[in-house]
Amino acid sequence: MRGYGVHRRLSADAFAVALVVTLGGCAIGPNYSKPPVEVPAQWREAGDWVVAQPKDASPKGKWWEAFNDPVLNGLEEQVEVSNQTLAAAEARYRQARASVQSARAGFFPTIGGSAGATRSRAGSTQVDANGNVSIGGSSRTSYTAGLDARWEIDLWGRIRRLVEAARAGEQASAADLEAAKLSIRAELATNYFQLRVTDVTRDLLDDTVKAFQSSYDVTQNRYRAGVAGKVDVVQAQAQLLSTQAQAIDLRSTRATLEHAIATLVGKAPANFSLAQAKLDARIPEVPPAVPSTLLERRPDIAAAERRVAAANAQIGVAEAAYFPALSLTGSVGFAGNSFAHLFTAPNRLWSVGAGLAGTILDFGGRSAAVASARAAHDETVANYRETVLTAFQDVEDNLAAVHWIAEETKVEQEAVRAARESVALTVNQYKAGTVSFLNVVQVQATQLNEERTTVTLLGRRLAATVALIRAMGGAWE
Repeated sequence: MRGYGVHRRLSADAFAVALVVTLGGCAIGPNYSKPPVEVPAQWREAGDWVVAQPKDASPKGKWWEAFNDPVLNGLEEQVEVSNQTLAAAEARYRQARASVQSARAGFFPTIGGSAGATRSRAGSTQVDANGNVSIGGSSRTSYTAGLDARWEIDLWGRIRRLVEAARAGEQASAADLEAAKLSIRAELATNYFQLRVTDVTRDLLDDTVKAFQSSYDVTQNRYRAGVAGKVDVVQAQAQLLSTQAQAIDLRSTRATLEHAIATLVGKAPANFSLAQAKLDARIPEVPPAVPSTLLERRPDIAAAERRVAAANAQIGVAEAAYFPALSLTGSVGFAGNSFAHLFTAPNRLWSVGAGLAGTILDFGGRSAAVASARAAHDETVANYRETVLTAFQDVEDNLAAVHWIAEETKVEQEAVRAARESVALTVNQYKAGTVSFLNVVQVQATQLNEERTTVTLLGRRLAATVALIRAMGGAWE
């Protein structure tokens, strides 16, 4: 009959546990839904636009290969291996992934073990028939060993909301890692193209110095022959020295860019160098219509949206504090005075129990926690919408930049052609003695400015193209 009673109690306990688990299917707090955002019907600078669906996990491709520059390709391959900013972002992602595992552990009981030995002595006083008092006592050793377990039943979904928040945080961290990769690679490409534009400008200035040196020599000869004044020589010399100074100044600019590239690929600037070379990069053509899938892959949007989901789950965690927590506890072990016979049936002991614990009065503490969680959620929603709006602006800005800089380049090329022709005509007039050398200086300065503007526009086009790729979350294909 005793065994039957134990069996009946265990059956009742199992039924209670099953009932609790069944009731735990509901989670306190609002279920997540993505915040709505206002989406433009189309780009102002390019094709139609459709409602976005998250695709931040889709492959971005090696977008830098579209520029067809082998040196840039080699540098980009080093970023993910050596860049320390990416290493830090990857470590943060691993932390977030571990947080999910930690939160999931709350679904399972916590089991602990203990063992101990205690030596004690109990004193005694005895009085014989003659009234003599004797004091004695005995010593004893007791041993214990056991296991104990505690299991919080997720009756109100608090643990599930914690796991939901941690999982969303992990996904946000993964998107942050992708955003860091995209940002660093775009920064590397931009710095590389700026360095190559600096090389092109140096070549231009070196050629100009040679031309101005020739003009200076001609002017000196004419001065010695008495057909030119001293002022012509001074103007030619000033023009030559000024151009030489500009060429020297570019060395500092190039060194700074080279050092920045070294840091991005994880190398000490002292151990890194790029030989001067011509800019042979190809500017990729922008598709006439930009599909929505390109912007959908922006990792910063994905990260912001996942943080909204995490904040939403934290509301449920805060609201679960209104309800009592149900915990099951149990222990099993052995206790006795002999270690040799400790693990025997007479020394066995066990206990099981269940308890509810909750806050009765906290003077608004839980209400404040819920209000704080809801406010934090509203903040993440605002940040998410701002991120989307900023993404729209990035694409529009860079689509406009790519288009209008290309148009400006066409006009500027005509200005360079005209400036070169003006220099040739003015130099001939000066040699014929019909104009002063000041006219030559002016047209040569104009030609140099137009040539440098052309090179600057090339750099701006490359930078705008890289920025557009970054704004769209990766490669176009």
